[in-house]
Amino acid sequence: MSGAVISRVQLAAAHDGEAELMVMLRFENGGESPVSLDEHAVRVLMESCGVEHPDQLVGKGWGHVRDALEASSNRFMNSNSTDQ
Repeated sequence: MSGAVISRVQLAAAHDGEAELMVMLRFENGGESPVSLDEHAVRVLMESCGVEHPDQLVGKGWGHVRDALEASSNRFMNSNSTDQ
């Protein structure tokens, strides 16, 4: 999966009515997988890729997407640990 890259991006509506970004990953074998990113993950992704517009994400490696999803998920884990 090391060769997977972002092949396209599209604005979408999440189940809660919030906007999210759908990122299509294209793999070396030609297969594709959609990944939805919430607002936090999009900010992390765009910052890590050094871009100002979502269209500039095309061609960036999937590792940036993985890291953005992890950062978004971790923000909930960190806030829940103080609730216990």
